[in-house]
Amino acid sequence: MKSPRTIASLACGTSLVALLFSMSAAAQEVSIVQPGGVGDAPRVISEDQATRLARNAYSPADVMFMQGMIVHHQQAVDMAALVAERTNTPEILAVAGRINASQADEIGFMRGWLTDHGEALEMAGMGHAGHSGMQGMASPEQMAALAAARATAFDRLFLELMVRHHQGAVTMVEELHSQRGTAADPVMYQFTTEVVNDQNAEIERMNAVLASLSDDPRAMLAAGLFDAGEAISNLRHVAFLRKPAGFFDPENPGSLRPRIPAAGAEEGAEAEETAVDANQAAMIAAAGHAPGAMDHAAHMAAMAAAAAPAAAPAEEPAEAPEPRFGTRGGLLSFANTDLAFSGNLMVAGNYHGFNVYQLGEDGVPTLVSSVVCPGGQGDVSIAGNLLVMSVEETRGRTDCGLEGVEDRVSPERFRGLRIFDISDIRRPRQVGQVQTCRGSHTHSIVQQTESSLIVYNSGTGPVREEEEMASCIGDVPGDTRTALFSIDVVEIPLANPGAAHIVSSPRVFADPATGRLAGLWGGGDHGADTQRTSRTDQCHDITVFPSLGIAAGACSGNGIVFDISDPLNPTRMDEVVDPGFAYWHSATFNNDGTMVLFTDEWGGGGRPRCQATDPRNWGADAFYAIVDGQLEYRGNFKLPAPQGDKENCVAHNGSIIPVPGRNLFVQAWYQGGVSVIDFTDPANVFEIAYFDRGPV
Repeated sequence: MKSPRTIASLACGTSLVALLFSMSAAAQEVSIVQPGGVGDAPRVISEDQATRLARNAYSPADVMFMQGMIVHHQQAVDMAALVAERTNTPEILAVAGRINASQADEIGFMRGWLTDHGEALEMAGMGHAGHSGMQGMASPEQMAALAAARATAFDRLFLELMVRHHQGAVTMVEELHSQRGTAADPVMYQFTTEVVNDQNAEIERMNAVLASLSDDPRAMLAAGLFDAGEAISNLRHVAFLRKPAGFFDPENPGSLRPRIPAAGAEEGAEAEETAVDANQAAMIAAAGHAPGAMDHAAHMAAMAAAAAPAAAPAEEPAEAPEPRFGTRGGLLSFANTDLAFSGNLMVAGNYHGFNVYQLGEDGVPTLVSSVVCPGGQGDVSIAGNLLVMSVEETRGRTDCGLEGVEDRVSPERFRGLRIFDISDIRRPRQVGQVQTCRGSHTHSIVQQTESSLIVYNSGTGPVREEEEMASCIGDVPGDTRTALFSIDVVEIPLANPGAAHIVSSPRVFADPATGRLAGLWGGGDHGADTQRTSRTDQCHDITVFPSLGIAAGACSGNGIVFDISDPLNPTRMDEVVDPGFAYWHSATFNNDGTMVLFTDEWGGGGRPRCQATDPRNWGADAFYAIVDGQLEYRGNFKLPAPQGDKENCVAHNGSIIPVPGRNLFVQAWYQGGVSVIDFTDPANVFEIAYFDRGPV
């Protein structure tokens, strides 16, 4: 006989089991509901329907990409089909051969992928013509013009259209990858990655071929540090100056990034390819793709391995592997940055300090002294016996030391304006410093009185720590104390430069109606086929026209004209944006102050932005007339000679040439050399002289 406690326990257990069964039954009766739109009745869906999207191996965007890329690739094949009867240029024939071998095969892969996944080959409601708005697609008019062209005219148009077409394919992949959940299928991801790699490699080849078609002597100059090829027109080469001792690394005089050994690169590429193939096979097996999909993946891998040699004509020599270089620089930099003149003195600013030269009657500079004081940028100005130099980098030291500053906060760090006494030009002496929150990228002497200099300082670096310098507030939302969105007005007493200080930091970018500090361009593009323009939270360069009481600012995202009739309190008169500008870099007035020439430093100065197919209004000069205090666009100009992919080239610094009755300007293009241009008629600017050397 069971004890009362046992009987009670059994009873409880029986009740618990009954309760669990009851709860299970109730759970089975719970509906899974999917609401509709506002006011629509909800619908009951199954467990399978509720999780179907999560189990999908591909997304609708993947399908649309494949459907669109088939049409995109087909146009490239159509363009390549025009080549044989219109040109006999070997390089163009080779391009067409590679396109036929690669893109036709890729079309087959994409069709197979769509079929294997039960998707239509064409986007719903859109035929072939409906895809003409895709990135890089040539218009029917452009295709007709290509078909009508012959010989060199055909070669140029073919390459221009095909480069744009390839760039469009890269953009399509980038847009696909930017969407969540796309290219999750390993085969899909591998394919899209290969598209980017192949298209970019072909773009480089085609740019080089297009440059070779130019009859400009600057187009294909030989490379070299001291023995590079040169081209000159309507100028006289007076002197070639090597960097002074102490301003270059003897083991790397060209300050080049280290080259990755070719043998190591090949071994690494082979190892990477093997790893990719193994990983891809494992992912395909794990994902359980249909045999058809696996066949396409294998076909794609074989095609990628064999396309290059099969595509080119038999007599075409094998391409040498593209050289690869390191991507990180060393601690010290020896880049030249700026020139300042006073009488027969010329001072060359440098990231490492500055060098002083005397100009002879023949114009040949002779080195007088070198000042080592690292800190980056090195923009220089001369006023009497004072030299002002910009310092922006966080490694700058108050004592001009070479060791830099490693601590996050340090009293030894210097970022701002250095002031030197150059009365003894052979032994310049640091006599003053002005620390600023964002350092000093450039500066402009606005006014010189009997007692002081007024200087506008432009800092473009990050805001330093508040612990290091009081009042340095970064980009804190809602904090109106931020060091962004202002310029610094600095006063330098001539009798005591050590007492130099910031007088004010006017909010020249504010919205006058609301007072919002970020009142100008907020960053981003201007629509389809436009530049991504930097946010306006500082000026890169300010140029003054004292007799008219105005200044012009190239202020990252805007071109601005200021009223400086009260130099301590500048105010904004007008501002403009330009969809072709990425970064407003420099501003220069013409001789009578009725026009401003702005330059666009697209790519930051370190990229090849003057290649044959780069847009003619990107990385260029733009001319704006000042009409009743307002800026009005008049025209633009860009270096006409194509440069190679190893030549960093874009509009940079320049200077007006004072010739009565004409507007002449000398424009530097980094490794693109210099141009002397006539912009008297800004709608029809033309080059009157130039000098260029081949890439380093």
